[in-house]
Amino acid sequence: MSDTFLLATRVPMSRENFERWLAAPVPGRGAISNPEAMFDGWLWDGRRVEGEWDIAAEGGTPREFFADRVERSCTGDPALTVLLYRDGALEAYLGDMGYDQWSMHMAMRIFASAGPFKSDPEEDAVLFWAETGGNLCAPDWPGRLSVLLVGEDHARFTSALDLTGPVTALRPAEDAFFAMIGQTGKEEESWDWNSGSPFRCEAPRAPSFIDPSVLA
Repeated sequence: MSDTFLLATRVPMSRENFERWLAAPVPGRGAISNPEAMFDGWLWDGRRVEGEWDIAAEGGTPREFFADRVERSCTGDPALTVLLYRDGALEAYLGDMGYDQWSMHMAMRIFASAGPFKSDPEEDAVLFWAETGGNLCAPDWPGRLSVLLVGEDHARFTSALDLTGPVTALRPAEDAFFAMIGQTGKEEESWDWNSGSPFRCEAPRAPSFIDPSVLA
């Protein structure tokens, strides 16, 4: 698949709880109450997902997962990561070239585990979609693949939701995502590919794209 597969969310929480969430264990499959309903009601309605959830592992921490993604993107792997604490909330915007099921399912479990650390009782949406350009797209765009709702004590997939609020709230994260692509592209253009040294860029590690505590 040539599409870019994306996952994005904004979850209100305190800075202290953001740090606690980064250090919490990645939960098992039970973190989401209805994993079999992942695609119900969206573009891939009817697609079975039982085996796909089995490939995601339990253990590790969000910090380890995201730090690994950032390191891979520094060496040319198209696993792009924006993960910030900004304006009282966790903000994330992840992009993979092609459907990396392990990565996306692990990330959904990780975001599902944010519930106990939230500062708002309202459910927060985790959006999953595929779009070649990596764009967030309009709230009524018909190409969404799934929406996970994260509450304080549960996480569940939903088949219908007005996405106006979540999409509006995620626009700054989208801007950061494209700014990171631009900075990475500049480093690639300036790299001496004839040097024989392995390619490496530092843009994905910038604090405007990844919270420094993730890389600590």
